[in-house]
Amino acid sequence: MHITRHCDYALRVLIQLALHPGRRLTISSVATAYGISRHHLTKVVHELQKAGFVVTSRGQAGGILLARAPSEIGVGDVVRAMEPELALVECFNPGSGCRITPNCLLKNMFEEALAEFLARLDEVTLADIVRPQRRNLIRILEPPAF
Repeated sequence: MHITRHCDYALRVLIQLALHPGRRLTISSVATAYGISRHHLTKVVHELQKAGFVVTSRGQAGGILLARAPSEIGVGDVVRAMEPELALVECFNPGSGCRITPNCLLKNMFEEALAEFLARLDEVTLADIVRPQRRNLIRILEPPAF
């Protein structure tokens, strides 16, 4: 399985916000901290907002905030919301063109592996990711002062 750049960036945005609870960050400051495209990050933040992970506001005092506490944001939920396609193989999709699907055990094996992968991600929250390395992450990703 491959996590898309979109999902990777979404997790990075959430990590940055979790490091600064209650502080509004701008897309530009997060993009600068990670050295990634502001334009692409704008799309990611829009999807995070639609999925209910962040709240955004415009204007002089605008920015991005977590919509809930880091301990209430599961990594599995983020991956499910941000990944456009979790089908590991063609036969996951209805109307698959694979001729051996009715007699193949790979589909079940991949379904079980995906379920285990997501179950493991469901055990981890944003707080779990940030807490152990908080000091180091803040030092590395220090956003510019407003």
